[in-house]
Amino acid sequence: MARVGGRNPVISWIVGMLCAGVVGALLWLAVPAGPAVLEVVGNGLRQLTP
Repeated sequence: MARVGGRNPVISWIVGMLCAGVVGALLWLAVPAGPAVLEVVGNGLRQLTP
């Protein structure tokens, strides 16, 4: 990774971990919607075929 003047690598690492945690939490909250999304997509594909 390129060094940018005025950026503290420790703070960058902490913020990166916080961002990864937020993304992980959002994925964890989205997991229960997975089967419902698959059902909607499956029903849509079934209706396309004659």
